[in-house]
Amino acid sequence: MSWPPSHRHAHVVGAGLAGLSAALRYSRHARQVSLYEAAAQAGGRCRSYFDAKLDRVIDNGNHMLLAANTAALDYVAEVGASETLTRPARAAFPFVDLASGESWTVAPNAGPLPWWILLPGRRIPGTAFGDYFGAWKLARAGEGDTVADCIGEGGALWERFWVPLTVAALNTHPREASARLLWMVVRESFAKGAGACRPFIARGGLSETFVDPALARLRDHGAAVSFGRRLRALEFDGDRVSALDFGEDRVVLPPDEGVVLALPPSVTGDLLPDLQVPRDARPIVNAHIRLPEGARPRRDLPPELPFLGLVGGTADWLFLRGDVVSLTVSAAAELAERPAEEIADLMWHETAKALGLAPAAAGGAPPAIRIIKEKRATLAQTPEMLRLRPDPRTRWTNLVLAGDWTDTGYPATIDSAVRSGTTAADILVGL
Repeated sequence: MSWPPSHRHAHVVGAGLAGLSAALRYSRHARQVSLYEAAAQAGGRCRSYFDAKLDRVIDNGNHMLLAANTAALDYVAEVGASETLTRPARAAFPFVDLASGESWTVAPNAGPLPWWILLPGRRIPGTAFGDYFGAWKLARAGEGDTVADCIGEGGALWERFWVPLTVAALNTHPREASARLLWMVVRESFAKGAGACRPFIARGGLSETFVDPALARLRDHGAAVSFGRRLRALEFDGDRVSALDFGEDRVVLPPDEGVVLALPPSVTGDLLPDLQVPRDARPIVNAHIRLPEGARPRRDLPPELPFLGLVGGTADWLFLRGDVVSLTVSAAAELAERPAEEIADLMWHETAKALGLAPAAAGGAPPAIRIIKEKRATLAQTPEMLRLRPDPRTRWTNLVLAGDWTDTGYPATIDSAVRSGTTAADILVGL
């Protein structure tokens, strides 16, 4: 199969971050772009919306970037939204154990040598200096090894570092998660020191940072953006896509036009039945809680670090934006099957404990709470599923794939989605 050197017009199907990234990259080359989205809004799993129950704008999920996520941060800079991110002066990750009440902060030092683990006061409570050497076992992991295979289960470091890190980065429990993929995360962040670990969070909302400015930039470049356009089928002529079937209309593609499919793996697999895709997914449950009027958290979260890692309970992370607390539970297969009301009670209880809310606020009736279940939030980042991640190129000369689930070499995160979109656009342009 030989690929044409370039395509003058790209049809990008899917306006999540992978599709937005592909469209932006393509338009940067002064090429024509048409962007199609089945939903009424862009952003996919990374967007904000007004919730009438809470009377607040909330995100459909919680996302944190690290300085190591250079592709995502470059994307934010390109659309002119860097100032919408928190700007922490240091890398610090505060934690609290909901079971014991202990609290600590993981704060790596500058440079690649982790001298912070030499100091008892800097180490995670209950851990010893030698415990941390398990990280290097990940570097020698085989293709089929899980995190638990390399690190071994049990102990304070397992419960207070490896489990939170793995589920946050891979949305898969370390008993199943790929050791090689987690090593890539460690290698690009903690192994490089504090400079690569600084956390960034959207101050106002995900759409304000990742979606709205990207759409504005695309429209400035003359891109055609349309919503409510669900791709029903692809039509082929020999080794190329010849038309896009949206049900109510067809878009016929001349020979010099290309297609980026930036859709979830299951949808892509249904459109391309001969393509093997990773269909096993893991859920994420998010809870958004509007604090009762007058509630005063006793635990202050600084504006530049408005989050708290949680262990010893159900939730993994707590984020505070104004009077809205948002909690995230990753790898939440069991929790996602429980009723929303039951989850809400549990999340409010953990919020009160984590923030040390005054007894009156904590003991009263639960406040307004919105539970959001993303049952197929990311692919299961197990060794088996990673082997099924496809290359962006397909056997059709004008069709490429994008999405955090494609073979980017990175975890299925915002950064991976952006990388995939950039790669897809470069392939069509002929770079």
